[in-house]
Amino acid sequence: MRPLLHRIAAVAALALAGVTLVAPAGAASAAAPALAAARPASAPALRAPALAPAAAGAETNVTGSATCNPDKGEWLITWTLTNTGDTFARVDRLRTDPAPVPGLTNGFLIPRRSPSGTIGKQVFPQTLPGGTASASVSFIGIWERDKDTDNTATVTLGECKPAETPCVEAADLRFHHQFAVGADKATATVTVDEGLKLCGDEPVTLVTYYAPKPEFSVPQYVFEHQSATISNDNRSVTLSAGLPGCNAQVDLFFGGEDDIIPEITENGPRYGDKKLGSKNGSGGRSAGPQGWYNGGGKGCQTPAVEPVSHCDGSVTLNLSNTGKISKYAVDFTVKAGEFTKTVTVAPGKGETVEVPAGAGTITVSADGMADVTYDWQRPEDCPLPTVVVESDCYTVTVIVTNPEGVTPARATVTYAGDAKQITVAPGTSAKATFPARDATEATVTIDGLSPIVTTVEKADCGNNGGGDNGDGDNGGGDNGGGDNGGGGDNGDEGGLPVTGVAAGAIAGGALLLLVAGGVLYFVARRRRVTFTP
Repeated sequence: MRPLLHRIAAVAALALAGVTLVAPAGAASAAAPALAAARPASAPALRAPALAPAAAGAETNVTGSATCNPDKGEWLITWTLTNTGDTFARVDRLRTDPAPVPGLTNGFLIPRRSPSGTIGKQVFPQTLPGGTASASVSFIGIWERDKDTDNTATVTLGECKPAETPCVEAADLRFHHQFAVGADKATATVTVDEGLKLCGDEPVTLVTYYAPKPEFSVPQYVFEHQSATISNDNRSVTLSAGLPGCNAQVDLFFGGEDDIIPEITENGPRYGDKKLGSKNGSGGRSAGPQGWYNGGGKGCQTPAVEPVSHCDGSVTLNLSNTGKISKYAVDFTVKAGEFTKTVTVAPGKGETVEVPAGAGTITVSADGMADVTYDWQRPEDCPLPTVVVESDCYTVTVIVTNPEGVTPARATVTYAGDAKQITVAPGTSAKATFPARDATEATVTIDGLSPIVTTVEKADCGNNGGGDNGDGDNGGGDNGGGDNGGGGDNGDEGGLPVTGVAAGAIAGGALLLLVAGGVLYFVARRRRVTFTP
């Protein structure tokens, strides 16, 4: 306890004498409570020590040095402030250019010289952009009774940028890529490897083709394509190209639009090892899956059939290959009974095939098309057969007439329970004859047409044999053999019939009337009937 009191008393005496001591931090912190306890309550509070006078010849100084950081393109500047005095020096009137120095402000106390003679100093780091021309710091160092006004330092800077990375020639570049083929398009991404600087731009292209088969085959025709260029500023590119919706080929290769092959033929050019993912060549510079594809589920043709029936029974088949994806010829095979024909239709073209009447069911087949079957159908505008019915006291005759330019008419004629089959060639007539009966209707049924029922007029076939001279109750008329035995007034005596000019005239007139009546009767019994489909 006694040594501590002696120390407190010494410090108090020095303070009264105006002397400032700098004690180690630990000692100061230990002495502060003691001084507070020793000071009377009525004594004024102690102030922080003021700057002490510096020894004669004391001075302050500032120096700077700079280093370029090429990785970031920045200047690293180190500012060093020194003090040769044996007391702290305060920084005043500070100026920094072009930017403040972190931690260095007006009022900063520069450490004093140590008792061993080591000059006091403080170091301040600063970072400035690589293109800064220069940097400077200036200030006045102040002690209690002295100051140093000559404290200025300037550092010349200039360009500071990363060292130039040497470029890599095309043959030595390395890439990596992704490649995929979806339902309706192909995609690819190509990237130059990290850390490589290109000496020149590198074009890359994705192209899709129509193909005749799902495996490699020719000829092939361009469908879609996209090109892009890899450069130092654009180090990765993404490409996309649609698929044709049929058999296709896809190629991803190093090259631009001018390098696209518009049509791949049997002995024509190929992309070869330009394709990314190849084992060798320019395509071998890129790591990833093979950058090509062949496949598809249907041919690049659009076969279609349109049948047209004609009245004569023949059929015209219109064969076409004119769809959007029609790039290749298609072979159509037509079969109908013993009839067979194969027709090749070029892309964008059409052909016709005539199938004769009566050939039977038609079947048309082609690659990429479900088989088409067709049976002849009567056109609505075809002329129809007609029917005429004739009847007399003994027969009923049904006559069917078939017009020109149509199919043969196969008819079934029915009358009074009897049926007869007739076939009527185009441009001809045929008839079916039946014994006259009491039936009043006849029915005609023709294949493909609605049946027709026609009325049969009944002939007037009553007793017209004798008249007044008949065999009736009066026998022979006035001259007959009735009650008078056929001799009239002279019957018993068997006289000759009355003859002469009057009897001949009457008989002639009666014959003419009879002929005329027969003609009228025949015309009245003849009817014409026309079919409806």
